Amino acid sequence: MSRHETEALLRRYYAAFDAGDMDTFLSLLTDDVVHVPNQGGSAGREGKAAFAEFMAQMNRCYRERVKDLVVFATEDGRRGAAELVIEGTYLSTDAGLPEAKGQTYELPVGAFFELRDGKVARVTNYYDLERWLAQVTR
Repeated sequence: MSRHETEALLRRYYAAFDAGDMDTFLSLLTDDVVHVPNQGGSAGREGKAAFAEFMAQMNRCYRERVKDLVVFATEDGRRGAAELVIEGTYLSTDAGLPEAKGQTYELPVGAFFELRDGKVARVTNYYDLERWLAQVTR
């Protein structure tokens, strides 16, 4: 893939996320995708099925939209990154977290990607959990 193809793929990834189009979102992943969420430890989760389960849980507990998206990619298109802001609403209490009462939040996020065969093979997300907690417990 070229840099431009990778950047376009990452924009489709976030457009599908924004639209709640999980079929398209998951189609952009390799079958053996590795997802390392914020605070998720070094191992993360492996496989499209595990990522789909994670996204189902996320979509049940949160409604999130992307704004101010900027994507970057290496010249060979094998790695990419995104900087964005998530605007969200905490809909349903997530395990081990404060009670959900429809609180809204806004968080800067960084994401790092490896690409293979025209798909996302790894995504690692970072955001400030303490900042999120402060917003939903105020």
